Amino acid sequence: MADVPSYRVQPHRPFSHVGMDYGGPFLVKGHRRQNALSCKVYLALFIWMSVKAVHLEIVSDLSTDAFLAALDRFVARRGIPSNLYSDCGTNYVGAARQLKSLFRDAKAQDRLSSHLNCTWHFNPPAAPHFGSIWEAGIKSVKFHLKHVIGQQVLTYEEFYTLTTRIEGILNSRPITPSSSDPHDLNALTPGQRLLCI
Repeated sequence: MADVPSYRVQPHRPFSHVGMDYGGPFLVKGHRRQNALSCKVYLALFIWMSVKAVHLEIVSDLSTDAFLAALDRFVARRGIPSNLYSDCGTNYVGAARQLKSLFRDAKAQDRLSSHLNCTWHFNPPAAPHFGSIWEAGIKSVKFHLKHVIGQQVLTYEEFYTLTTRIEGILNSRPITPSSSDPHDLNALTPGQRLLCI
């Protein structure tokens, strides 16, 4: 096996090196009424590569504009990443193309350079194993969603609350013991790393 990439093992600020993927679709209702129409939503997962802390955003569709809105919400809460890693999904490629075209225009570059200036890395086509860390994150999110929701359709607010709670659960997973004392049962978690910095 090859060595683990350096961005997975070297310390850096939270969400500096970010992997991302989509999960879904999931059905949500517009209202609490019994005959309310349901629509599809997706989850955008952003994962801090070295600690495996996750950030979840709900996305209305698979368009580039919807992804850029989710990316903007992520940046507003977690800061600007220096490197983004993803597969070759059309919404990611479209977003990267749209950002590159924006950065070519001098006026737009001045306006956006302080907003989002990062390097985008794509996996080779048809190689999902290159993104195993974010694929595993999506699998963990779906595991919790399936066990809580089952076949019922939640409202948007209920779904948003549930995904936020799942984010908290995933960020509470133990990374390593806090000390070498066998009687100390405390562990270091991704959520603690987010609070420390």
